[in-house]
Amino acid sequence: MKQLVEYLARALVDQPEAVELIVTPQDGAMLYELKVAPGDVGKVIGRDGRTVNALRTVLQHAALKKGEKARLEILDDRKNGAAAPPQVSAPAEP
Repeated sequence: MKQLVEYLARALVDQPEAVELIVTPQDGAMLYELKVAPGDVGKVIGRDGRTVNALRTVLQHAALKKGEKARLEILDDRKNGAAAPPQVSAPAEP
């Protein structure tokens, strides 16, 4: 799954060589911490967090298929390591 996240992240950014992915076990799940160049953080997060939420969805479904749990956080050096906004559920259609 690490290769999947790295592949998708590198496809989104202008500086693919700066993509780093740190994987650590945390609370019964695997935590994937994605670090990209400061200028690429916005591209990975996307408008209203749509891109990062799509990445999280792909990762979570790939993990579930293997019987695992996974979380994705975007590390943002511009804010001293603060992560991307938490995943938000889409509003219900009227």
